[in-house]
Amino acid sequence: MKPLNSDQIRASFVNASHGESERIPLPGLHEVIWEDREYLGWRDPQAQQRGYVVFWKGDEAVGLVLRAGERALRSGIPAMCSLCRITQPSDQVTLFSAPKAGQAGRDGNTVGTYICADLSCSHLIRILPPASDMQPSPAEMLASRAEGLLARIDAFSSDVMRSA
Repeated sequence: MKPLNSDQIRASFVNASHGESERIPLPGLHEVIWEDREYLGWRDPQAQQRGYVVFWKGDEAVGLVLRAGERALRSGIPAMCSLCRITQPSDQVTLFSAPKAGQAGRDGNTVGTYICADLSCSHLIRILPPASDMQPSPAEMLASRAEGLLARIDAFSSDVMRSA
């Protein structure tokens, strides 16, 4: 992922007003290892139901404001993140909704999907199984996972930006 500065991040949110974007608490950008990410995701430390995701869609940074569902998945079962497609315990996957961009979002329309609760898909896809003759090389596996993650977050953002 190409690095982003705070101004680029604040300007990227497609489903928040300018005023809302200015109030979003940003993570410590000096700590981010950009080349090990497909997107930047974080939760709001003051409002735990809020989450944020920013990624590059071509040459444009796209940011999404997310809201975590209030009801947790049933405990004791596995759940799969729709973005990274990694199965985890159900308490580590959350239903997030994103207000649609524009008037549709102001009217209360949202799009939802199950995502890793800590928004750490970029880290999880880098945890690879041991090398084996039955699997692609670790580099090929990581490239495939990263490509899939980017395609799925791009599709999710397209749903958020679609007016109909």
